[in-house]
Amino acid sequence: MVSTFIASSPSSCINQLTERHMTDRERSRCKQSVLFPPRSMSPRAFVLGVLCVLSPVPVPAHTHTLSLDGKWTLTNSNASLSLPAQVPGSVHTALQQQGYIQDPYFRFNDVSYRWIALDNWTYTVTFPGSQLRDRQKVLLVLDGVDTVSTVQLNGMVVGKTDNMFRRYDFSIRDWLQDGDNELKVSLLSPVLYASERRNAHSAYRVPPECPPDVQRGECHVNFVRKEQSSFSWDWGPSFPTMGLWRGVRVEAFDVLQLSQLSSVPLYNSSLSQWTVQVQLLVDVVLKTSGQITLSIPELHTEHTFSSQFVPGETGLSFSVHVNTSSQVRLWWPNGHGEQPFYRLLVRGSQDGVVILSTESKVYFRSVELVQEPIVGSPGLSFYFRINGKPVFLKGSNWIPAHSFQDRVTPAVLRNLLQSAVDANMNALRVWGGGVYEQDLFYDICDELGVMVWQDFMFACAMYPTEDDFLQTVREEVVQQVRRLASHPSVIIWSGNNENEAALATDWFNIPASQRPTYVKDYVTLYVDNIRVIVQQEDQTRPFLVSSPTNGAESEQEGWVASNPYDPLYGDTHFYSYVQDCWDWRTFPRTRFASEYGFQSWPSFSTLQPVSIKEDWSYDSDFASHRQHHEGGNQQMLQQAALHFHLPSSTQASSRFTHTLYITQVMQAQCVKTQTEFYRRSRSEIIEGKGHTMGALYWQLNDIWQAPSWSSLEFGGKWKMLHYFAQDFFAAVLPVGFEDDDTLLVYAVSDLSQDLQLRAVVTVFSWADLDPACTLKSDLLLVPGGSAVPIFKQPVAALLAGCGRCTRLTCLLTFPWRTTAASKVPPTTTSCAHPKMLRGCRDRTSRPRCSRRRRDTPSRSALPPWLRSCGSTWEPSPDASAPTAS
Repeated sequence: MVSTFIASSPSSCINQLTERHMTDRERSRCKQSVLFPPRSMSPRAFVLGVLCVLSPVPVPAHTHTLSLDGKWTLTNSNASLSLPAQVPGSVHTALQQQGYIQDPYFRFNDVSYRWIALDNWTYTVTFPGSQLRDRQKVLLVLDGVDTVSTVQLNGMVVGKTDNMFRRYDFSIRDWLQDGDNELKVSLLSPVLYASERRNAHSAYRVPPECPPDVQRGECHVNFVRKEQSSFSWDWGPSFPTMGLWRGVRVEAFDVLQLSQLSSVPLYNSSLSQWTVQVQLLVDVVLKTSGQITLSIPELHTEHTFSSQFVPGETGLSFSVHVNTSSQVRLWWPNGHGEQPFYRLLVRGSQDGVVILSTESKVYFRSVELVQEPIVGSPGLSFYFRINGKPVFLKGSNWIPAHSFQDRVTPAVLRNLLQSAVDANMNALRVWGGGVYEQDLFYDICDELGVMVWQDFMFACAMYPTEDDFLQTVREEVVQQVRRLASHPSVIIWSGNNENEAALATDWFNIPASQRPTYVKDYVTLYVDNIRVIVQQEDQTRPFLVSSPTNGAESEQEGWVASNPYDPLYGDTHFYSYVQDCWDWRTFPRTRFASEYGFQSWPSFSTLQPVSIKEDWSYDSDFASHRQHHEGGNQQMLQQAALHFHLPSSTQASSRFTHTLYITQVMQAQCVKTQTEFYRRSRSEIIEGKGHTMGALYWQLNDIWQAPSWSSLEFGGKWKMLHYFAQDFFAAVLPVGFEDDDTLLVYAVSDLSQDLQLRAVVTVFSWADLDPACTLKSDLLLVPGGSAVPIFKQPVAALLAGCGRCTRLTCLLTFPWRTTAASKVPPTTTSCAHPKMLRGCRDRTSRPRCSRRRRDTPSRSALPPWLRSCGSTWEPSPDASAPTAS
């Protein structure tokens, strides 16, 4: 079963005027592109033609916009606290900035500051109304309210909010005064509100009631539409945030107001032609008409349309047929090509007078999710084709970068996403327990070629299906799909995180007699509502109801499969902390691995600012408090002890820092082994399993300074895993492993072109820098986009031919050797656990496993105990050197 989809991403200049990350020069240049009409012209003479999809929503030139971002006053319920507060912002951030609390991340402050989320808080600001009241319509626009609030203007209630993920527009013209106007946003405690909603749902429970005790979190987060992980998670603290987390403004207009706008390129293969579909949703006060001209100069394309705007919300669609004589350059994922864009020029005019002129970016790309029979397998494939090319997704999972979203700056986003690309990733999954990320996140992904698997914000829980809950979810989904649909980076929508699996495998001990009720609720929410809306709003991308899921097979089984983890279908999540992670046989040979991973601790330099000396012990209260995964600290040591001697210094602080290090060594090697297993499984079917086409480990980033599954520490520092990822996600990779006492080496290639390679395996003694022997395979063809075995030999025979080598005394290696123009990931393998090896130098004082950092100049600069190994691919003498794109 194959579904074909196309998408693009415009972002208009007029939209960017309100983006905080613009420089003054850029903002000035952007403003100059908008031609404002003369004051003498009647408002009825205006018509709008804008192409933009990013929030804050752009407004036509004749709309008066008053930003209310900046300084507000924040008070608690009994007025014992009153302080200045920045908007956008949160209550916790304001309290810290004004000195009422310490860094919320310091030591045990997540528990100490629990009182903040148990109180009610009110934001207040005043603004002038003299220039607003003479307009026909005036809207108060709140781009993000966290979460449950009552909005009052001059003492009158103008609206209420209950969803962090929605934009709210309230008509306020009738309550405006000529002088100062007082706006209040009164926020209810999300913890108490969630509890009240749960108590009101008396017919049956909606699990889980509360998070595990080890998370020290709050209960019933599934009853409120806010960031689910804000009540705690197994990698993050409990900070149930409150605040105006995105911008607030007043918009006043006489004729019409742009409500939503999107643009999606579609490809007609029979005509070999691209068409850009432009959709506008406008709020019209007075009927008017005019001309809208859309053009793409680089593609010699221009179309003019006559449009009628009738009162009320009006949806308009325009099709811009791209000139067939023009060669369209496509957007490609990182490692597969470039990310070109075109300028889309938009002009609105009436009676020959240009009233608006702006431009935006348009990207062209297609995406298909392929689920079809596989020869030799009883299941279905599960892979993505981008622009007609099968692409192996290499990457990780994204969680919120901070508990307080106002702290996630453009620099933070840029650093984290650039680190993903620097590690050769081409995809990230925006996980369903966090937030729909800000516009800049998707802009950067567009720019860098990072594909986005976008979850809707539902995770690890059942959810209520009362009418008011479903209604706010429907509006949330409509707004988010329209906001994000034009980004080429977004390649798939997914309804939730792990909720199909939770229901199918009975995470919450639901009695069999009640299971049909929960299945009905599940289908109502994700299929009858979210799926229907997504398919109405965006027919250019695939939609999955959950992750993990059996995809098409889950649909056949009524949307809840008997085993959503079935490796023969869809995507899988897999975690095992007890089995030896160096043994690839413990991993499922799945179609697509969308979650897997192992924990580690961050560096001491990351922990030190939020701790004190008495915390610097692995057995301290601090170390226990920061670990939110049951048994996690011991699991890390147990896994590390399978292969390494654990730190034994008599000095507590030294033992602590060494232990932090060894957990990172363990994590890096575990994830390396599992990822290489998935990458080498892309081209083969074994016992019906295989054709793996995605590896997204859990997780990319951290929300605070604590042990987690991340490869990037809070603040962006690379863990050892991220340096390993730079190698195991390389475009061309040698993967060595042992199977039934036989050494095999696979060549894995993501390149489009074929290669001719031979494996060169070099054997070293741990006690000698000179190689004991070198073995070469025949020259073999490695097709582009494949994984093939190119070396095979029994280990016993291999070692016997290398002098006095044994499993304990020698090391088999195969890094990469080719022309100087090629970048190569080094790879080594040992035939025994490192702690059993004999002949290693300085074994008592040096760590036995390390990785070359990005700033290490060459192998010759490494210490002898690490560099005494080497192996290669060897290309054909007459073949061009393979190059990682």
